[in-house]
Amino acid sequence: AVVSTQSTGGQSPEGCSSYIFPRTFGFAKANEMLLAERQISAEEACTGGLVTRIFPEDTFREEVDKVVSHMAKLPPQSMIISKGLIRQEVKEKLLEVNTRECITLRDRWLSDECMTAIMNFLNRKKK
Repeated sequence: AVVSTQSTGGQSPEGCSSYIFPRTFGFAKANEMLLAERQISAEEACTGGLVTRIFPEDTFREEVDKVVSHMAKLPPQSMIISKGLIRQEVKEKLLEVNTRECITLRDRWLSDECMTAIMNFLNRKKK
């Protein structure tokens, strides 16, 4: 399952989620996830395109090993070049978004609201 808890912690989106989630799931579901901390299932993540496959827990390691073994046999330079071409269009945008999110997080971490939210979260865990 995928869940974002930055709202409870008085923080803000990170990991380019403010860019990726709306484009992957649409603005309504992204808002639910990032603002209301709605947890999505593995199936929803797969249907939305956040992940490509779901493996059962009991065969997870074997399934991943199969994928990795297959990919390891492919020509590495071709893989590197192809991946670069696929991501070229969004790489600069993601770097820009990441920088903006990091600045916002730093500002949030220094805010009284964030400190209070974190303390409330930590105190809740102790009870």
